[in-house]
Parts: sequence; structure tokens; C-alpha cells
Amino acid sequence: MVVVLGVILGVAIGLYAAPSLPAGLQPYIPIAVVAALDALFGAARAFLAHTFSDKVFVVSFVSNVLIAAAIVWVGDQIGVGSQLTTAVVVVLGIRIFTNAAAIRRELIHA
Repeated sequence: MVVVLGVILGVAIGLYAAPSLPAGLQPYIPIAVVAALDALFGAARAFLAHTFSDKVFVVSFVSNVLIAAAIVWVGDQIGVGSQLTTAVVVVLGIRIFTNAAAIRRELIHA
């Protein structure tokens, strides 16, 4: 219940404050969101398998976001940013759908 209230409060503050991002960071936000979703789906899968560890989740969450952003930054530096962005989204997308399938199998037993 506390988590749900925290999410609602966070969304409300975000909508009220309407933060803006510097133009230089905007290409990295979608990648960071996809990387964070990968960590969240992995955490949900681990929770359902009774192997969840909060330390592993935090490290996975932070490292996924930083590594994905670093790959895109390197791509921007060498002139292939859009190709590496696509590669990161594809790889993380595959991981997200793999975790979603495992979650579905755990919940529905199908």
C-alpha cells in the first residue's frame, strides 16, 4: 500500500512540477526508461520465483540504465548513435518480453 501511495505521490509531484530536461539529455531518456523497465520486469520475475534480492535489484536497475546510456553516448560520439540506440532497445526489449513470458507462465501456469 505504501508503494502505491508513493507512486501516486511521485506522479502527482512530477505533473505539478513539470520538470524540463536539457536538450543534451533528451536522447538518453527513452533508453533509460527501457533499461529501467527491463530491471523492473526482472525483479517481478525474481519475486514470483522467490529469488528476489533488493540489493541485486538496485544494482541491476542502476547498472542497466548507466550501461545503456553509455552505449548510446559512445554511439553518438562515433556517429552511429541511432544504430546503437536501436540495438539497445532490441536487446532490452527481448529481455523484457522474455521476463514477461516467464511472469505469465508463473501466474497463469500456461
